[in-house]
Amino acid sequence: MVIAAAVQSEVWEVLFQLLVLLAAALVIGMVFERFRQSAILGYLIAGMLLGPGVLNLIDSDSGVPLIAELGVSLLLFAIGLEFSARRLIKLGPAAGIGGTLQVTITLGLGALVCLIIGLELKSALAVGATIALSSTACVLRLLVDRAEFDSVHGRTALGILLLQDVAVVPLVLFVTMLTEDGGLGEVGLGLAKACGLILALVIAFLILSRFILPGMMKQLSLARDRELLVLLAIVLAIGSAVSAHALDLSPALGAFLAGMMLAESPFATQIRSDIGGLRIIFITLFFASVGMLGDPVWIAQNSVSVLAVTLAILAGKSLIITLIALMFRLPVRQAAASGIILAQVGEFGIVIGGIAHQGGLITEEITRLIVSATLLTLFATPMLVKLAVPLGYRIHRLICPSTAGDDPSPHMAPREERNLVIIVGFGPSGQKVAEEIRAHDEIEALVVDMRPHNIDLARAMGLNAALGDAASLDFLLHNGLSRAKAIVITIPDHRTSIRIVESVRTLSDRTAIIVRARYHSFVDELERAGATITVDEEYHTGSKLKEATSEILAAKPDN
Repeated sequence: MVIAAAVQSEVWEVLFQLLVLLAAALVIGMVFERFRQSAILGYLIAGMLLGPGVLNLIDSDSGVPLIAELGVSLLLFAIGLEFSARRLIKLGPAAGIGGTLQVTITLGLGALVCLIIGLELKSALAVGATIALSSTACVLRLLVDRAEFDSVHGRTALGILLLQDVAVVPLVLFVTMLTEDGGLGEVGLGLAKACGLILALVIAFLILSRFILPGMMKQLSLARDRELLVLLAIVLAIGSAVSAHALDLSPALGAFLAGMMLAESPFATQIRSDIGGLRIIFITLFFASVGMLGDPVWIAQNSVSVLAVTLAILAGKSLIITLIALMFRLPVRQAAASGIILAQVGEFGIVIGGIAHQGGLITEEITRLIVSATLLTLFATPMLVKLAVPLGYRIHRLICPSTAGDDPSPHMAPREERNLVIIVGFGPSGQKVAEEIRAHDEIEALVVDMRPHNIDLARAMGLNAALGDAASLDFLLHNGLSRAKAIVITIPDHRTSIRIVESVRTLSDRTAIIVRARYHSFVDELERAGATITVDEEYHTGSKLKEATSEILAAKPDN
């Protein structure tokens, strides 16, 4: 009984700490959003204030960091849902070759600088590995918020970030091997063994995704079994993380691989949308737990060193990524913008630095310096993303003044051509709309429906189609709302139609919304939600009935 009471008390203490941390993140995040800054800064500051460095309300030995680590796994599971081989190929060589070059060159130059200032080879390599990665969670969140996810610099950044996500585990394994006794040859042997385990995990997930999951998916109807689909996704994400941990691999890698296995399924985008709420909570906790590692007093006492290292990292990584992007023939403005966006050190750098410190590769002083500089680069990231495009154009004008007059305004990204019409619902009404769109060669149609047989029908007619809920903000963003000229809502359920209209208007004021109103009484409600044109079904049915009645009454009786 005493043990049970102690465990129960500990659980409630962790829940209280989670409540305090989330509440602080909410309040400080709202303040930052009020001043048009990223809420991520608020999450970092909340963790720093409540952590051991200031108020000490939450310590590093509590269950909060463990829950935050689970959040990272869930984030990488969601990223894996985007990371199909087909999508990587579309991103071009900047993803594979460019990302590989960025990680290796940054690691090598960072290690070289450390060797010059007197660190040993293993220690220098560990520091280089720590600063090689950028922040996927922070950058992707900011690009989506700014609607720059599908811009040239956004796609370039995404490609490099995806490669970095793949590189996380090899780098963690590499630094882990460096902490062990023996030469670099033994380190390489251990790394090869770990790669073999990763390959075995990939094969196991391939078998699961090709032979077991398809049968389970066919038993699920998205319109009827949404809860089961979410549960399946959570079981796969956590189960894969646990499997990877059992093999002494990164749990985040396991979740990432599981997401990749689901990426080719028609449910991928909807799963990613449905777990969005959980992901937000976990990611908030993760950034707050990263902030807990910061010690404001130590940073103030060593401000010159911290600031110098921070500026060196930001400048060095920006230059490396810009030069790599130029190698792939990106315009100077886009290459520079990509480099500025990815200049920070990612949250996994802190994880790698912690492994190096625990293994005796780097001292406490160097670890604090790396963590402090990483936090400052993360604090700078929202401003860097905001300034990336205008700074890119300024750099372009400096380097290529002869073409400066050809550039659009440096204060805004080029607008995408709006040549997409999204059809929500593919019953008889949606099919009629599709017939009209197909008569315009310059317009692309996308059918969205929650019934698999309607999706199959649309694809059989040669149309692009996506299985999912059009009321989901994440789903709409993923399926190209930013370039949609119009969205036509043909479903009869007015409540769902209102949610879709409100979602579209939250993301875009420029997209025309044509919506079906089943009854005349729903017209005003749909127009208040933001519909551009409302088709009153009762009115049009009444008009047709009137015309038919008029024809009958006007007809001459048969003799």
